[in-house]
Amino acid sequence: MSEKQLHVTIVGGGMTGLTAAYYLQKWTREQGLPVRFTLLEASDRTGGKVQTWKHEGFTIELGADSFLERKTSATELIKDVGLGDRLVNNNAGQAYILHKNGLYTIPEGAVMGVPTKLMPFAMTPLISPLGKLRAAADLILPGAQTGEDESVGNFFRRRLGDEVIENVIEPLISGVYGGDIDKLSLLSTFPQYAQMEQKHRSLIMAMRNSRPKQSKQSEGQPKSKGMFVSLTSGLQSLADRLEELLPADSVRKSTAVKRLEKRQDGYSVELANGEVFDTDAVILAIPHHLAREVVKEHVDIPPISGAKPTIMATVALAYPEQGVRIDKEGTGFVVPRKEKFTITACTWTQRKWPHTTPKGKALVRCYVGKPGAEEIVDRSDEEIVDVVVRDLQKVMQIDDHPEFYKVTRWNRGLPYLVGHKQWLKGATAKMKEHLPGVWLTGGSYGGVGVPDCIDQAKQTVQELLEYWTQKPGS
Repeated sequence: MSEKQLHVTIVGGGMTGLTAAYYLQKWTREQGLPVRFTLLEASDRTGGKVQTWKHEGFTIELGADSFLERKTSATELIKDVGLGDRLVNNNAGQAYILHKNGLYTIPEGAVMGVPTKLMPFAMTPLISPLGKLRAAADLILPGAQTGEDESVGNFFRRRLGDEVIENVIEPLISGVYGGDIDKLSLLSTFPQYAQMEQKHRSLIMAMRNSRPKQSKQSEGQPKSKGMFVSLTSGLQSLADRLEELLPADSVRKSTAVKRLEKRQDGYSVELANGEVFDTDAVILAIPHHLAREVVKEHVDIPPISGAKPTIMATVALAYPEQGVRIDKEGTGFVVPRKEKFTITACTWTQRKWPHTTPKGKALVRCYVGKPGAEEIVDRSDEEIVDVVVRDLQKVMQIDDHPEFYKVTRWNRGLPYLVGHKQWLKGATAKMKEHLPGVWLTGGSYGGVGVPDCIDQAKQTVQELLEYWTQKPGS
């Protein structure tokens, strides 16, 4: 690379954009490369769907509340920016599934609803005898040979039948991905299950073989440490720390991008306020529908056909400890779509994440907004809270009026529909052909979790630096 200074514009100040800025700064400093950047965020805060609200001693996550520990990039970043001492695992209490107004444990050994132990699955009231017999057919059914993409719903129905999908798998998946599981891409969301079928034919046998063996001492003993990780200061503190580590004049909030214009050796960025400036490379770390608008004059990225944003809301309810009485030893429950409930999940947060709740208090966090039944989200906060409390009172004892509540509405973005990988391949090729030096990255493309966004940001920065060093004249 020559001594010419490279200027990079990062559009979007969510976890992907912040991480891209952090690693761009870190790696170029380490390599002594002359690079500067500007991060543009349309809202008045960074963090995107990561947002923490601290109120009266509570630490309440309004969006994402944790990430999987096995996806190590998030933990590595947190330690790298000096927040490692705040890492905390969830308490590994039992999770339940609501069924006919009762709460039932997920069968022991089941992984994402796939049974790996015979007796717990045979005894569960969540599935009828005929449903259990149909699920057992997975042991003898032939495996698919094509390896082509299909919906998550179709895949699991084909292997395990309708009941396992509707009563167990669907409510577990809906907590991660919005949208209809009968349209959700298997290869883009749970490719490991497609690989299991290709390799082992039977999902049940594949899961049994891959399940880690327990020692005699640990078998039957409850785990104290869960598989999810958060920060005692709230996930927002990661976004805040990343922003703190960037040059103050490099981050511009309340600044939306209108469009990109090509110029001979780079691009011009036009902002919504009419301002225009030049840049050499652009990272579009914003949702797909916004990115399409920014680049539409130069490249026609096809819309994600048939996809509609999933509208949902989180509802946090704070009580005195005696205002919530739970006769189950666990951390919460999920709700199958067919149940006549408005809530889709409930976390007994003071149990799952004790650091979030002051002593003598209780915190209940619920989700509302099912695909095809999102109208609840448009109601007033008070109406939503009333509906949520009435739902909860069907399965637990909880007072009518919390000490305070917080309702947060979210557009969960576009679900990863069948064919997403092929769509992404085509969109990426079009960008390289028509707008070289401009990248699409983030939750619309390669994964929605915090570690997925971090991984994509790192990969994008690597590609950008490789592109620039190989570009003629650089």
